[in-house]
Amino acid sequence: MITQKAKYALRALTILARADAGVPVLISEIATQQKIPKKFLEQILLELKHRDIVESRRGKQGGYLLLKPAEEITFGEILRIIDGPIAPLPCLSLTAYRRCSDCDGEQGCEIHHVFSKVADAMRKVLFNTTIADALRRPESATVTRLLA
Repeated sequence: MITQKAKYALRALTILARADAGVPVLISEIATQQKIPKKFLEQILLELKHRDIVESRRGKQGGYLLLKPAEEITFGEILRIIDGPIAPLPCLSLTAYRRCSDCDGEQGCEIHHVFSKVADAMRKVLFNTTIADALRRPESATVTRLLA
């Protein structure tokens, strides 16, 4: 399961992606539209700013906007930034690999073999689905195509 923080991050990014190009969106607008606690949203957007996903502008015309196109921001990238490794088991993580403490070896582990397929399919969908894709419907066609 993804965290509430990751869901909020993705929802905030969809609002920014829908905004007119170059026009910042007030954090209070995002918070209100998506029913996200403003203080929590500030922390999330700051984290995304540090990772060059969004930028902030101060002043009367200030707010947040996407730093790169929505077509270049994947769900996988955001989940990895917010939630960390994307893997159902520590031995399947690409960025934070750890051998399972109760395992004698991955080669003979039936659980590893099954969940490696799950992890591969999940990564394929998450890293090939962008914020822009999420705004277009039907997304089920995209997911079906990716899993084929």
